[in-house]
Amino acid sequence: MFLFSSLHQRIYHYLSAEDVNLIAKAYLLAADAHEAQYRTSGECYIHHPVAVAGILAEMYMDRDTICAALMHDVLEDTNVEASEIESIFGEKVLSLVEGVTKLTKIDYKDKAEEQAENFRKMILAMVEDVRVIIIKLADRLHNMQTADVWRPDKRRRKGIETLDIYAPLANRLGMNFLKNQLQDLGFKACYPMRYKVIEACAKKALGHRKKLFRTIEISIAEALKDAKIEFDTICSRQKRLYSIFRKMRNKGVPFSEVMDMFGVRIVVQDKNQCYQAIGVVHSLYKPVPGRFKDYIAIAKSNGYQSLHSTLFGPHGVPIEVQVRTTEMDSMAEHGIAAHWLYKSGGYASSDEIHTRKWMQGLLEMQMRSGSSVEFIENVKVDLFPHDVFVFTPKGKIMELPRGATPVDFAYAVHTQVGHHAHSAKVNRRLVPLNYRLQSGQTVEIITKDSALPNHYWLDYVISGKAKTAIRHFLKESETKESSHLGQKLLNVALENYQMQFEDIHANSMEQYLKQINLDSKEALFDEIGHGERSAAMVATGILQLGQKTKSAQAKASVDTAKDAPMAIEGSEGMALQYAKCCYPIPGDSICGVIVKGRGVMVHRAKCPKIMNKIIPGNDDWMHLVWGAEVSGKYLSRLCIETENYLGALGDITTNIAMCEGDIQNCTTNETQDSFAVIDIELNVSSREHLARIIRHLRRISGVMRVYRYKNKK
Repeated sequence: MFLFSSLHQRIYHYLSAEDVNLIAKAYLLAADAHEAQYRTSGECYIHHPVAVAGILAEMYMDRDTICAALMHDVLEDTNVEASEIESIFGEKVLSLVEGVTKLTKIDYKDKAEEQAENFRKMILAMVEDVRVIIIKLADRLHNMQTADVWRPDKRRRKGIETLDIYAPLANRLGMNFLKNQLQDLGFKACYPMRYKVIEACAKKALGHRKKLFRTIEISIAEALKDAKIEFDTICSRQKRLYSIFRKMRNKGVPFSEVMDMFGVRIVVQDKNQCYQAIGVVHSLYKPVPGRFKDYIAIAKSNGYQSLHSTLFGPHGVPIEVQVRTTEMDSMAEHGIAAHWLYKSGGYASSDEIHTRKWMQGLLEMQMRSGSSVEFIENVKVDLFPHDVFVFTPKGKIMELPRGATPVDFAYAVHTQVGHHAHSAKVNRRLVPLNYRLQSGQTVEIITKDSALPNHYWLDYVISGKAKTAIRHFLKESETKESSHLGQKLLNVALENYQMQFEDIHANSMEQYLKQINLDSKEALFDEIGHGERSAAMVATGILQLGQKTKSAQAKASVDTAKDAPMAIEGSEGMALQYAKCCYPIPGDSICGVIVKGRGVMVHRAKCPKIMNKIIPGNDDWMHLVWGAEVSGKYLSRLCIETENYLGALGDITTNIAMCEGDIQNCTTNETQDSFAVIDIELNVSSREHLARIIRHLRRISGVMRVYRYKNKK
């Protein structure tokens, strides 16, 4: 029990005797379970869980959290059963232990997927109980404190993981106590030589200025006393090594030019005194213009509150001053963990509300993500600081990642608002949806039922919630469209045998699905629509099974098969794509090529690129016709040879606009001094529409030739 005595000294003064006794039982169970196990350093394994519990005790965590910390590795590394933990410590402690335990009995494609799935499990457990991640952060902190015994490659890998995931997580939960240590230890593991150099420079700089900072502390204390402002503490501090390194790297400055390397923290008793104190300090030392930040009026996304100001200290030394209340200081250091010390019945502080809202967003993001790796990438985006604060038209503050767009804002308001965002107004002026928002702006989203997400949004949205929601919508839409197209393709293939899908006997369909290991006909349609299966081979396979049809009239032999074209209406969406080698539009003779994983690619019938595919017996191509009620806009391409006179391009674009043509792209190439070829991509509704545009262009004086683009390859 000698190891337990150090932990006992930390917990006995804030936990009851009954709680301490239960923690002692957890220690004994963990010590017995890990008895024959040793760490890489050679010390007994039990040292690690005791150290983790000690870190949590410094944050005044509750009994269940300390118990779970002592046993956090027993399920994974020993023969202790979950039922034993539950019978002694209860269901809550067991759920905490299981939340921290890795997934060890699953086969993964690679290490990245394994790490992502383990982290996803931990995040979801955190949504249920935030103490899971607090235990994991303490576990990672102690592992990094003892990282010197690891192999260099493992140390660097763990260091990167700490800087990319765990330190930002601690920051997002407002736990500066853990974040600062994790950042410095991750920095040391990833860049040991840089760490040593900056550490030596920082020690040297601090050694020269200890006396100066003592003078500054005394001056501020006397000024506050003269102003009759009561304060708890005034202390100077040095900027963390990782913060210095990051500023040097991001701004490209040497160590000597890093401003606010030293700071003074003033802790007062209430919010009003914070503003009074910063005024006193500003009268004592001149503030640097533009470096005052009020995080009390508008707190950071993790709930952090404080006043920040950079001052010109004695001898021109820049000093960052932070002013906050005692409770703000505790919340800044311990974040969400501080609530186990301060919380009372029904009370929830602003940072606790922020955290719970963020965790609920994580749960929604996980449900919409296609894979664990995608989920973790989106979480990493949301873990980094949120610097943009914008307002809704009703004055509500919304926090968004730096570089966020109106689309990010729309999804932050509500998923359905994001799905139907048509346009946006910033400070009452229309802006494009890819506009980068800035703090203080008022944003209004204009929605339309017809407006829907598209792939281009993914190129500029920033927030994880927006990316996940858009991908989920596109995936669902693509599945519906490919399933609809797959059924259509199968019906066309069955028409070759004078049948329809409805004529297929249920038993034949069931046998065929079992034969190809699919669960439903919808899954079969989806694979056909994506080009994973040939509709012709599926039709043949179904008909070769016993009970072919519901109606004897529908029977047909393979020998009597005929080619039946499929009609397209232009509403098939992403499942049907139009080739850019020949730009097919309604009115053209067309055919389709089945592309694996993408569906059907529509070409003009005489497109040189597919001539070698149009051969008897080839299932990769099919006859297509335009439907009677085809609708929509289709991309076409014109080549215009013209004299290179002043205003030629203006005349051409004006005539296209008069004919209701929508120009998407335009390039010009000079062939000689007085001639040019203008290449224009434009949206048209049909071949007749394009012909009308061509006629108008040919009437322009100076235009010598207008023709549709032809791919000669």
